[in-house]
Amino acid sequence: MHKSRRAVVLPVGVTVGALVAGGLLAMSGAAQADTAGDASGKRQETLLAAADEYHVPPAVLLALSHQESAWDGHGGLPSTDGGYGPMNLTDVTPAMLAGGGAGAAGRADLDALAADPALHTLRRAAELTGLSVRDLREDDAANIRGGAALLASYERELVGGTPADPAAWYGAVARYSQAKQEKAAARFADRVFRTMRGGVSLTTQDGQRLRLAASPSITPDRRQIDALHLKTAATAAATECPTTVDCTFVPGSPVGGQVADRPANGIRIDTIVIHDLESTYDAGVAGLANPTNPASTHYVMSSSGAVTQMVPTKDIAFHAGNYSTNLHSIGIEHEGYAAHGAAWYTESQYQATADLVKYLAARFGVPLDRQHVVGHDNVAGPNSALVSGMHWDPGYAWDWNHFMSLLGAPVSGLPEVPQPGEVVAITPSFTNNVQTFQVCPSDDPTGQTPTCTERRQQTNFVYLRTAPGETAPLFGDQAIHGTAAGTNRVNDWGSTAQAGQQFVVAEVREDWTAVWFSGAKVWFHNPGGVNTRIRYGVKIIKPAGSAPVALYGSSYPDKAEYPAGLGASTQAPLSMYSIPVGQAYVATQDASATDDYFPSSGAVVVGGKKMYTVQYNHRVALVYANDVIATKAIHHWENDGV
Repeated sequence: MHKSRRAVVLPVGVTVGALVAGGLLAMSGAAQADTAGDASGKRQETLLAAADEYHVPPAVLLALSHQESAWDGHGGLPSTDGGYGPMNLTDVTPAMLAGGGAGAAGRADLDALAADPALHTLRRAAELTGLSVRDLREDDAANIRGGAALLASYERELVGGTPADPAAWYGAVARYSQAKQEKAAARFADRVFRTMRGGVSLTTQDGQRLRLAASPSITPDRRQIDALHLKTAATAAATECPTTVDCTFVPGSPVGGQVADRPANGIRIDTIVIHDLESTYDAGVAGLANPTNPASTHYVMSSSGAVTQMVPTKDIAFHAGNYSTNLHSIGIEHEGYAAHGAAWYTESQYQATADLVKYLAARFGVPLDRQHVVGHDNVAGPNSALVSGMHWDPGYAWDWNHFMSLLGAPVSGLPEVPQPGEVVAITPSFTNNVQTFQVCPSDDPTGQTPTCTERRQQTNFVYLRTAPGETAPLFGDQAIHGTAAGTNRVNDWGSTAQAGQQFVVAEVREDWTAVWFSGAKVWFHNPGGVNTRIRYGVKIIKPAGSAPVALYGSSYPDKAEYPAGLGASTQAPLSMYSIPVGQAYVATQDASATDDYFPSSGAVVVGGKKMYTVQYNHRVALVYANDVIATKAIHHWENDGV
């Protein structure tokens, strides 16, 4: 897409030399005399010009932009909290909520969820500057001017003018955060003023060099926050953690979830979802506390084993990318990067998370198994359009076997060659299961992978192929590849089965085992049953009639079951998936009634139909109970021909 670029002009009377002398523009050598040909300093010039235009102290605008975006424009793309450009001006659309952490596709209240003014600061900036919405999104210079104008408008409303003293801007900076709670707003403003006092310099991802000189004497007027009349937040005493972990409470984004009263209001909690942040612990907590972030999580775990709770467990956090999953789950984020998981997922982190999961499971009656303790990469896509883009964290390096052992729930048994019709759990040894996969720059936000690179690492999965042989093509998931083969790309979840997942055996040939997977027969290397354990008493489902069974990504009641005055959520079958006649799949959870929730009134709508959650491929999916026959997995000598 073409991006408009607005020329940067220094205001009258402001010279480059003055900026350098003031310590606000970092340059060296000949570049100090003439910056016209040096694009690497243009963003700093733009920030200083905007500060002058809207009478904002330069240090305040630079520190604020650093806090919001690390001075990066992100190529005109929105951030994870729906913010654009160096000033993180927000413009969250219903589509973002449909496919983001909320996973709210099909909900009738999407427009209402996206209407919060805090999610549309970009629109207000357009009104203040006369600049177009498109320019404010795509042009970094316009975006910076818009942010400066917005901040200045807050300051004028608060103190009646735009004073030159940075200390007098504490309240306006706090308001820029869009926080509705005083503690969150103050924390944001404190970080901005801490940056001013300590100074910072960096080179952005697009090569811009910026510097803010330290001003240790700045002492903000924190009393200004009282004039914002914000709500008081819950205190650290509200944490819900076992005594064995170091636990603090930081309020998550108020627009990243919904206040509820689970499970007292009838909304069951039956799933715990393991994520990774794709960032460090501090950056992750700060990002999820950003009051305009339309995503949230209940807990964040550090590599050292410390935990920050961000959402009470009774409330719904938008963490899984699927509203039905959010409704019934607790999310736990982890410091780390999926492409570098083994370097971040420490023993302290595993043990602290295990303590937390056992505590939560005991409180809410969540079974300690891989069907109820899942990865973000196992969550269903809420509709056909969103399946392919669902997240793939915590990735290949989360040692599920070890983690389930810490929970006291390992997959037990000895290796044994399975027989058709039996159910197997995937159980490769993480230590010995070294696989080759490809990592590309877009898979690795650390910047440590400049080109696509092949790696051999310990992994938690087995590759799935279209025939029994190492040279056979990898299976390609229909949502990602259509009818084409899969790849060994680290984010290509469609060609892998993960430790703890359960499938029905379709065929066995020598050292290869085939299972029903994503509507197909797929094969993995399993000599002597080394990568599996046979499971008995597991519930399996197969089509009840002579036609394939439709699969869904959500579990909402029928439209007619919603009371008058409540907008009905909608769902449609996942267009690329079905369960063909003759195939069988494992039900990961018992059939449960369809349901929905309306935070404005606290209403819970329970439908008359039930749906099973099934392990369909690397992810789960849902089927109506009336469309399938459910039986128990049996010994092979009792095989009923499934």
